[in-house]
Amino acid sequence: MEQPKGVDWTVIILTCQYKDSVQVFQRELEVRQKREQIPAGTLLLAVEDPEKRVGSGGATLNALLVAAEHLSARAGFTVVTSDVLHSAWILILHMGRDFPFDDCGRAFTCLPVENPEAPVEALVCNLDCLLDIMTYRLGPGSPPGVWVCSTDMLLSVPANPGLWGCLLLCGDCRAPPSHPREPAPGCLHLPRLGLRSPACPAYVSSGSYSYMTSSASEFLLSLTLPGAPGAQIVHSQVEEQQLLAAGSSVVSCLLEGPVQLGPGSVLQHCHLQGPIHIGAGCLVTGLDTAHSKALHGRELRDLVLQGHHTRLHGSPGHAFTLVGRLDSWERQGAGTYLNVPWSEFFKRTGVRAWDLWDPETLPAEYCLPSARLFPVLHPSRELGPQDLLWMLDHQEDGGEALRAWRASWRLSWEQLQPCLDRAATLASRRDLFFRQALHKARHVLEARQDLSLRPLIWAAVREGCPGPLLATLDQVAAGAGDPGVAARALACVADVLGCMAEGRGGLRSGPAANPEWMRPFSYLECGDLAAGVEALAQERDKWLSRPALLVRAARHYEGAGQILIRQAVMSAQHFVSTEQVELPGPGQWVVAECPARVDFSGGWSDTPPLAYELGGAVLGLAVRVDGRRPIGARARRIPEPELWLAVGPRQDEMTVKIVCRCLADLRDYCQPHAPGALLKAAFICAGIVHVHSELQLSEQLLRTFGGGFELHTWSELPHGSGLGTSSILAGTALAALQRAAGRVVGTEALIHAVLHLEQVLTTGGGWQDQVGGLMPGIKVGRSRAQLPLKVEVEEVTVPEGFVQKLNDHLLLVYTGKTRLARNLLQDVLRSWYARLPAVVQNAHSLVRQTEECAEGFRQGSLPLLGQCLTSYWEQKKLMAPGCEPLTVRRMMDVLAPHVHGQSLAGAGGGGFLYLLTKEPQQKEALEAVLAKTEGLGNYSIHLVEVDTQGLSLKLLGTEASTCCPFP
Repeated sequence: MEQPKGVDWTVIILTCQYKDSVQVFQRELEVRQKREQIPAGTLLLAVEDPEKRVGSGGATLNALLVAAEHLSARAGFTVVTSDVLHSAWILILHMGRDFPFDDCGRAFTCLPVENPEAPVEALVCNLDCLLDIMTYRLGPGSPPGVWVCSTDMLLSVPANPGLWGCLLLCGDCRAPPSHPREPAPGCLHLPRLGLRSPACPAYVSSGSYSYMTSSASEFLLSLTLPGAPGAQIVHSQVEEQQLLAAGSSVVSCLLEGPVQLGPGSVLQHCHLQGPIHIGAGCLVTGLDTAHSKALHGRELRDLVLQGHHTRLHGSPGHAFTLVGRLDSWERQGAGTYLNVPWSEFFKRTGVRAWDLWDPETLPAEYCLPSARLFPVLHPSRELGPQDLLWMLDHQEDGGEALRAWRASWRLSWEQLQPCLDRAATLASRRDLFFRQALHKARHVLEARQDLSLRPLIWAAVREGCPGPLLATLDQVAAGAGDPGVAARALACVADVLGCMAEGRGGLRSGPAANPEWMRPFSYLECGDLAAGVEALAQERDKWLSRPALLVRAARHYEGAGQILIRQAVMSAQHFVSTEQVELPGPGQWVVAECPARVDFSGGWSDTPPLAYELGGAVLGLAVRVDGRRPIGARARRIPEPELWLAVGPRQDEMTVKIVCRCLADLRDYCQPHAPGALLKAAFICAGIVHVHSELQLSEQLLRTFGGGFELHTWSELPHGSGLGTSSILAGTALAALQRAAGRVVGTEALIHAVLHLEQVLTTGGGWQDQVGGLMPGIKVGRSRAQLPLKVEVEEVTVPEGFVQKLNDHLLLVYTGKTRLARNLLQDVLRSWYARLPAVVQNAHSLVRQTEECAEGFRQGSLPLLGQCLTSYWEQKKLMAPGCEPLTVRRMMDVLAPHVHGQSLAGAGGGGFLYLLTKEPQQKEALEAVLAKTEGLGNYSIHLVEVDTQGLSLKLLGTEASTCCPFP
C-alpha cells in the first residue's frame, strides 16, 4: 500500500539532556532517514539542552535557535536570521527526563508492534510512532510553522483527524482553566499554540494518549494485551512458543530451549537459553546468554530485571538493576524495595540502611532512586544478575552473597544514569535484532514460508551489515536438501547484491554468462550444491566494489538459481514414457499439427518454481485461428547420417535451413536464440542424439537408425503472439520425431517431455502452453506443490451447444506489439522468490479463480466468464507490472463497451488480445470501431474457435531423398 502524502519536514530536532547522547541520537535520526521514514532532504539535529532541568519551554527556544543557525547557513547567510523560519516546517521532539525502564528514554522504548508494509524491517520505538503520527496524521495540510511534541507518552490519533496548526503535545502540558487536562470521552485534548495567533484548544475525536509514568505496572500494561489469546512475539525467534503465556510480550529476543513467560510479563532485547521460568508481572531486558545461568532454577515474579551497558571513567562495562513491579520511584511516602517495605528487606537480606544511604539520611527520606543498591564493579570478577538476585532469598547475616555485594562499587539509580553508555546500548540492540533476524531468515527459507525477506535485506544493507546475512544465505543454500529452498536462498543473495547497488549499475535483468562464473555454475550443473555455493561466494567477493559489478553479480546469482529450477523441473522426466512401434520407412513423413491455446485463468501459477512451490491451476482452450491449426512439425528418416533442420512460417515455406553433420553443430542447443536451437534440443531430449557421447553423430545415427533425420517446424502465428507457440511447437517436434524414430508418446507424457525440453533449451517456462495446445477443447491443468513435478489435466464439461456459442463470441485481436516474455518472467520470479505479499496473495488468487472460471464454463455463462477475464487481466498486471503497453490500454478502453471481458494472451506485454463479445459475430463491427481510433498501429482481428482435436499425428507417403535439399 502506498504511503499517503505527509509533511515534508524542513527540520526535525530531537532535544536531549546529556551531552554524550547527542551523537548517539543524531545517528538514530539518520538511520531513520536511510529507512525512508524521514524525507531525504530533511535537516536532522540532535540538540543538547542548554542546562540541566531546563524545561520544555527553554529546550524549545534553544532548539529553534539551533535550527535558525543551520537554516541560515544552508540559505547562504553569514549571520543567524529568523527569516528562514517563516517558510519552514519544523518538528521539535523532546526526549524528556530519565526513564526507569529504558536506558535510552521513553523515545526509544520499543513497542510490541510491527509494520508489515515498511520497506525496511526494524524495531518500532515510541519515537517512530510519534514521527508517523506527526508526519501523516496531524501535520498534513498545515502551513509552515513549528510543531512541538513530547516523547514521554504513547499517542493514538485516527488516520484523518482534520487538524492543522502548531500543536503542543506533551504529558506535562497545562490547559487553560476552562479546558480541563483530561479529554472528553473518546477525544484527545490538544492545546494549539500558534506563533502568530492566539492559543486555542483543539480536540481529536477518538484520539488518546497515555503518559509513560514510572509505574512498572502501568508500563507493563501498556506493552501487553491482557485479553489476548496468545503471546505477542515481535521481531523474535522463540523455540518453544507454547511456554509463553497469553497476555505476555516478547520483543527483539532470541529464546533458545524452554523459556517460560507468565501472563502480563515482557521480555525485550534478551538472548536467553533455558530452562528459565519468568512468572507473571515481570519486565526483563538487556540480558544475554552469559546471564542465563543466573536465572536457572529460579522463578521470577513481579520483578523488573535489567542489564545495562555502562562506561565508568572511559572503560566499558555491564551493570544490572533489580526492582519490584510495585516499588515506588517517588521520593515521598512509604518506600519499598522488591515489593516489600525497606524494614522487611533489611531483615531478609542483612543489608543495612548505611549500605544504601549516607548516615545523615533520615528514615523518612529513604527512597529507591537514591539507594546505592546496584553493583557496577567487583574487585575480582565480572558482575551478573546473581549479584542482585540473592536479595530475593533469606540470608544469614554475613552470608557470602552479602559480603560480595558489599565489596562491590555500587551506585544508586540516580548515580547510574550519567554512566549509562547509550551508544553501546543501541548498538547491542541492533546486534541482537540482526542475530534474531538471521535465525528468522534461515527458518523462513528452510520452512518454505511465504514471508518476504526483502525488508530484512534492506535493513541489513541500509545499516551496513550485509555480510552476516550473505553468510547465512550461503549456509542455507549449501545445506538445502530441496532445490527449491536452495534456489530461493540464491535469489535472496541476488536481492542483497541488488540492494547494495542502491539503484545504480544498470538493470537487474540481463545476461549471466561471464566466464569467471562458469566454474561455480559447472558445480551446480553437476549436482554438487555445496561446492557450487562455496565457489559462488568466492567469486562474489571479487564483485562488491562498485554498483555495476554488484548488479552483474546479482544477475549471475539469478542464473545460478535458474540452474536449480531447471534441475527441479527436469524431475518431470519421471512421467515421460514411450512405446516402441513399427519404424516408418525411409522418406516417410510423420506430420504433427496443433491448435494454439488461449488461457482463461490461472496463468503464471504454472511457471516454475510457482508450479511446484505453490501448486498451479490453469484453465486453457485449444483454439483454431481463422479456421486453421497454426502450429506443426514433420519429420522423416533420410539415408544420410545427418540432421536436416528447417524452420518456417508455413509448412510449404522454410526460411531457416540448417544441416548438422557433427556433434559440434549441435553444441548451441541450449542457446535459445541460436538458429534451430529448439529443433536441436528436440533431437537430444527425444534420445535420438547423445550430444556428450564419444561416438560421432554419424556413428550414432547409423548404428540406431541406419541414417539421419529431417525435421521441419512451422508456426503461422507472429513471434511473441502470447498463444503458447514455442511450447506447442516443441510438443509437435517431439511427437513427430519420436514417431519417425519408431516410438509413440502419450499426450500427458508429451506435456512433461516439453517441460524437460524447455529446461534443456534454458528458456524455462511453465506447462500451460503445451496443456492448452496439445490437449483438445476446454480443460484445467493442475500441478501440486511438490516434486517431482507432475501435471494432471481435467476436461471441463460444458452445456450442449455452448462451444458454438463461445465460438460466436470469441475474437482475437493482434495488437501489433511483440511481447518480451523473458524479461517479464525474470521480474515475476524475482518477486516470487522475494515473497512480496501482493505477489503471494495474487498467486493464490490465480489458482482460486481458475476453479471459479471452470464453474463459469460448466454453467455456460458468458457474463461470468467475462468477469473472470477482466479479473484475470488485473491479476496478470499485478504479477508483471509493465505488461500493458499504452496502445493496448487505449485499444482495450475502446473495446470495453462491446465486450463481457478481455485480456492479453499469455504473459501480456503485446501479442494477441482476446475478447468475449456481448453480441455474436462482431468481427466486422469491432474492425469499424478500431478503425476510428488513432494511434493503434498495425492491428488485425481474427476469428477463433475451440479446437476439439488437439494434437494430431499422421503418416504420409514416402518421398525419396537422395541429396540434401538445403543449400
